[in-house]
This record gives sequence, C-alpha cells and structure tokens, in this order.
Amino acid sequence: MTSDSNCIFCKIVSGDIPAAVVYEDDTCMAFADLGQATKGHTLLIPKDHQENIFELEEDTAAHLFKTAPKIANAIKKEFQPAGMNIINNNGTAASQSVFHYHLHFIPRYGAGDGFQPSFEDNSSHYTSEDLQGIAKSINNHL
Repeated sequence: MTSDSNCIFCKIVSGDIPAAVVYEDDTCMAFADLGQATKGHTLLIPKDHQENIFELEEDTAAHLFKTAPKIANAIKKEFQPAGMNIINNNGTAASQSVFHYHLHFIPRYGAGDGFQPSFEDNSSHYTSEDLQGIAKSINNHL
C-alpha cells in the first residue's frame, strides 16, 4: 500500500491522526468529516494514496463504489435525511483541498440545512449538435 507522509488522510489511515471512523476494511475507510457540512457528513477514502479520479485504480474504484451504498444507507437509517449529495472534487480548479481521493456523503435535510451546491443551467449555450460533438469527442478516448 502506498502512502504520502504529507497527506492528512494517509496519516488517518496509519493511525497517526485520530478520526471518528464509521467503516473500515482492507481497501477503504469512512470517517466523519471534521467540517460537517450537515449532520452526518462522512468521507470515504481508499487506504492506498491515490490523488484523484484520474489516478484512481479501477479495482479501487470498484470497491469504493461497492461500499458507497452501505455508507449512504447507514447515514440514512441513522439520521433520516430527505436526500444526500455524494460529491468528489478533482484538482485545485474543482476545489479539491486534500489531494487523496475521497467521496463526500452529505445528508440533506431540506432548504435550510446550510449546504448550497449549485449548477448553472447552460442548456441554452449548447445545441443538440454541440452535445453530439462533445459526446463523440469524449468517446474517441474510451
């Protein structure tokens, strides 16, 4: 297993920094986020240091996303949120602040819960032909 001695999440995995652990197995760990965007905000990370989605190994990704419903359902059972955001930021431009891949599970309790994700509607900026061209150009790299 690789780790980065400067990475706060690697230090949590190694036990050098304490965490409120929700779940752990040989591949991943989930723990309560110190920032608690809303009550129950939990992070799921691979134990192996992988910086972002672009470096994430397929086997690790498969395990994380196999584990994700377990974490989400445990949060749902405990706190009965009205919904949940699952967010992952990759790179500084996308607001990634800890450069160790992680998924945020943010329970949503309604409009006044204090968390405000937003997506600008750019649908008027792209024609159907534009979308087909975008899809084809991405597909060329798969």
